[in-house]
Amino acid sequence: MRTLDFLFQRNMPRWVIFFIDMGICLFSLILAYLVRFNFSIPQLAIDDFPFVFSVVLGVRALSFFFSKTYQGIVKYTGSKDAQRIFVVLSIGSLLFVVVNLIFYYFINQKFPIPFSIIIIDYMASTFLMISLRIMFKALYQELTNPNKEKRSVIIFGAGESGIITKRTLDRDAGTKYKVLGFIDDDKKKQGKKLEGVGIFPIDKLDELLSENDVSNLIISVQDLSPSKKQQIVDICLNHNTKVLNVPPVSNWINGELSFRQIKKVQIEELLERDAIQLDIDIIKEQLTNKTILITGAAGSIGSEIVRQVIKFNPKKIILLDQAESPLYDMEMELHDKYKQQQYEIVMGDIRNKERMENVFRTFQPNIVFHAAAYKHVPMMENNPSESIFTNVLGSKNLADLSVQHGVEKFVMVSTDKAVNPTNVMGASKRIAEIYTQSLNKNSKTKFITTRFGNVLGSNGSVIPRFRQQIEAGGPITITHPEITRFFMTIPEACQLVLEAGAMGKGGEIFIFDMGQSVKIVDLAKKMVKLSGLTLDKDISIVFTGLRPGEKLYEELLANEENTIPTHHKQIMIAKVKEYDLESVSQSINELIVLFNSQNNKQIVSKMKALVPEFKSNNSIYEELDK
Repeated sequence: MRTLDFLFQRNMPRWVIFFIDMGICLFSLILAYLVRFNFSIPQLAIDDFPFVFSVVLGVRALSFFFSKTYQGIVKYTGSKDAQRIFVVLSIGSLLFVVVNLIFYYFINQKFPIPFSIIIIDYMASTFLMISLRIMFKALYQELTNPNKEKRSVIIFGAGESGIITKRTLDRDAGTKYKVLGFIDDDKKKQGKKLEGVGIFPIDKLDELLSENDVSNLIISVQDLSPSKKQQIVDICLNHNTKVLNVPPVSNWINGELSFRQIKKVQIEELLERDAIQLDIDIIKEQLTNKTILITGAAGSIGSEIVRQVIKFNPKKIILLDQAESPLYDMEMELHDKYKQQQYEIVMGDIRNKERMENVFRTFQPNIVFHAAAYKHVPMMENNPSESIFTNVLGSKNLADLSVQHGVEKFVMVSTDKAVNPTNVMGASKRIAEIYTQSLNKNSKTKFITTRFGNVLGSNGSVIPRFRQQIEAGGPITITHPEITRFFMTIPEACQLVLEAGAMGKGGEIFIFDMGQSVKIVDLAKKMVKLSGLTLDKDISIVFTGLRPGEKLYEELLANEENTIPTHHKQIMIAKVKEYDLESVSQSINELIVLFNSQNNKQIVSKMKALVPEFKSNNSIYEELDK
């Protein structure tokens, strides 16, 4: 036992491995002669031994020394070590062939090392050096982590990625798992074995989890549909089995998968939908070689619009934001990933018309994507003057300057909270919508509005909040047990913004298909399970009551509105009431002037006059609706 401790608990000295490798080469050479001459070596061949053995072993020793094959830690042998041994032995054997040719053509027309000896020696030494390392590694793993102590794992996907995942589990000494089976949809693979492990259909997954104590299921399929992933995760969570994800091949380190890269499935992945099919040609025509101004470019939506737009090779992108540190982070990201692209970082406040005038005059943008806004409902409910100053005045400044400087298209990012608003934030965005729509009829600039719900992972969204609470040990706080929300991923939302912007003729409010609304309490419960915790045992959920201005259910269309389809199944056009620019401008100017009064009730009362459907909910401003 002490011998095993010496071998496995300490790394074997490098010189020992070197002499073991040389011993393998000596044995392989002797074996080659025995096999070649049917275990009866003639005297003529024995006479050549001093020359042959000195050449072969000398070349092997030098090649091992310079290639450092003996420096690898044997108990952690991997594919790179085996590849190095193979290359070094192959080069050495080719040198023996060169020696033979030199002797034959330039010295004595004789091959000093029989070619059959070279081939047998090469095969034997390669096999022994690699296999003995693998055997030593397997012995180490078994003795340090017996099979009975290993946790069972199921791999979803029996393709190339699945094989690599299994080999990664086998290779990485830090893991304590054994692969119980593969799950695959391919009927040709089902019932067969892969590296000694059975392949089962997906309808057997529930049975396998019921009959075995499976700690993890690893999804190794690179292009698994969101609906299929949802199905797998639901089955696993019912059996308290953790679900892990193999990252895309592009994220593997030097093309090799590491166990540490296999991460837990995130809730965002379960809310994703099938990939959006975009009309690339029409988007490319709109953006290529154009100067694009993106406001709120350091925010979650604005920054993703930058990432999407830059792929279409615009002439220049102007990144405008007042948030210094996030804007700097965005600049560093563009510097690292898009060095060849032209972009300009501009610090500025959209409420300052003089500053915005300078931006438009200097850069003369062709297209504006307006994503800058205040969006947190409770914050704006308590600060209505700031809401109108940014969401209304800021939008008005940009819209007016777009007309003045001949901008081709102005695409405004709005929100589902602008529909039948119950809070100041939603009402302020609806007022901005009304103004840009009415402005469209009197200008050459095409004003387009895009309206969608919550985006996953955006600043202040519910999922990062829940994740922080789970990591802190809880409780998870939810405003109401029945509250629901629509969700969309940030890239999906921004892709649809580009598509809607490209197809817009001016004056439209485009709404996006947000899919099915999600009950927030169900979302929280699933996040707890994905974290490997038990609800009401490891962590609890507490209901705190609706916040000021908060709705139980979000809407995408107002009551009097309806929609017409477009060529894109996930984008529709809302039919909304049209407003006269002159009367709208006068009312909005009166609203903006109220900022100086800092009288919240006066401001909100004027907003309600502008947006009659604005009915406050769970707010001090409910009295204004009576």
